[in-house]
Amino acid sequence: MTLSDELGKLGELRASGALTEDEFTRAKERLLNASGADARAGVRAQEPAVSAVNAFRRSRTDRVLGGVCGGMARATGVESWVWRLLFAVLFIFAGAGLLVYVLLWIFVPSE
Repeated sequence: MTLSDELGKLGELRASGALTEDEFTRAKERLLNASGADARAGVRAQEPAVSAVNAFRRSRTDRVLGGVCGGMARATGVESWVWRLLFAVLFIFAGAGLLVYVLLWIFVPSE
């Protein structure tokens, strides 16, 4: 049941006289505070992913060309050679590896 459905039912109960004005106000506050807490919990659950993306930088020390693979290694905990191999395989099979690498090189800031 959605929040609007629950609020509608509360309004119907108040209109029929089953709830007093004070009970209606308290129940509505409880519903609104619970939904706000759920929304804030969802935002908190996404914060680590957002902070990891914001902290992603190209490496100045672990680099062959632009430092993209070194930066991805630092951000993910996977060795940089694995990222280099992945980009090479993508380049050989689909040509997309070079495109993705160049875009990351352009748009990801250096350390």
